[in-house]
Amino acid sequence: MSLPPAILLIGPTASGKTALAFELATRFPCDIISIDSAQVFRDMNIGTAKPDAATLVRFPHRLIDLITPEERYSAAQFRSDALREMAAITAARRIPLLVGGTMLYVKALREGLADLPPADAALRATIDAEAADRGWPALHAELVQLDPETAARLKPNDAQRIQRAVEVLRLTGRTLGSYFAEQKDSAPPFNCLTLALVPADRGELHRRIGQRFDAMLSAGLVDEVAILRRKYRLDAGLPSMRCVGYRQVWEMIEGQMPPAELRDRGVFATRQFAKRQLTWLKSMDDLQIIDPLASDPTARVLAAVGAHLSA
Repeated sequence: MSLPPAILLIGPTASGKTALAFELATRFPCDIISIDSAQVFRDMNIGTAKPDAATLVRFPHRLIDLITPEERYSAAQFRSDALREMAAITAARRIPLLVGGTMLYVKALREGLADLPPADAALRATIDAEAADRGWPALHAELVQLDPETAARLKPNDAQRIQRAVEVLRLTGRTLGSYFAEQKDSAPPFNCLTLALVPADRGELHRRIGQRFDAMLSAGLVDEVAILRRKYRLDAGLPSMRCVGYRQVWEMIEGQMPPAELRDRGVFATRQFAKRQLTWLKSMDDLQIIDPLASDPTARVLAAVGAHLSA
């Protein structure tokens, strides 16, 4: 029997994924699943560019607003949840449309995951305490000695990934790379079309990123972070507060950054994030590349999906 169809629409921030997804959901019997590690957090709406309530009534999104900003959500959880939602959508005789830019989630869904050891809260607390005392670059230097392959992929201040790599090393004595080498390909049981939005004009993408961050500031991003800090028990090390935009506002509120620098630092961080997303895309196979800044990208996306569904 042929596999049921599914559509993945992925790309960097500010590349126009949301508008194209709404066009697809209007023209085809698609239900949207979010591929966004920031939109899983409740009450984080402005800085994650989450659709507003009226839009969500018209275009419901699965896998948003799953947890509080105090909690954590992994790529493994995403894969499990996404496959469950894809199966439910298919059972209803509709088509899963997965949309977003969290490339680790995309990779996990398309290829499966290495069988890594579960997180150890006590060890993570110890590592965080070491980082507070010595700095994340010191722990990165430890990785350079013990796991050079992983260290080469990470920046010295990439706290979340350095923490996980050090944790795995200390728990098991093995490197992350050794686990990934054992990873078995585990493609989802769907006939997937993956459309990747890759802007040729990076200058225009950067302009859109600046425009988007300005809109978030005007919509009340600073107030949103202040409210989150009052409502939840948060710290700068939580994944929610490491999200682009939220991290910069947090630093400003803590007095680590002059308010006058917030806009420029937020835009710069978002550009760097987009650069990392595009690097991920370059490493992926079996993508249909579409330039969202070229003439009529909507027609190209609709044609690609139409051809896939009629094949």
